Amino acid sequence: MTPAAIKPTIDPKLLEQIDIRVGTIERVTDVPDSDRLVHLRVNFGDHSRTIVAGLKQERETPREIEGRQALFVVNLPPRKLKGVISEGMLFDIGYADHVTPVLAVPERAVPDGTRAG
Repeated sequence: MTPAAIKPTIDPKLLEQIDIRVGTIERVTDVPDSDRLVHLRVNFGDHSRTIVAGLKQERETPREIEGRQALFVVNLPPRKLKGVISEGMLFDIGYADHVTPVLAVPERAVPDGTRAG
């Protein structure tokens, strides 16, 4: 793989607007009528959310990530995908570079809801 060119410089204040938090993936289920989307139920410590992610074609067994912590963007507006409301976005590594994606995870367990950055 040849790394992509670095994107243009941005104001660091833009990063302060993105709320990335650690959550534990409690449950993974299929999204009906979709060949790529799954429904994640994610615990953020003080609440749980539904996150829809395109993992079906990236993993042989999407349920293998149940119980794992990962990073999620939590301050995006809710979005309906195939009839399911998604309340955030899974932060993964590789998708944009056409590399089989992997979860962005903390190096050791931290409390759910911990902020990145």
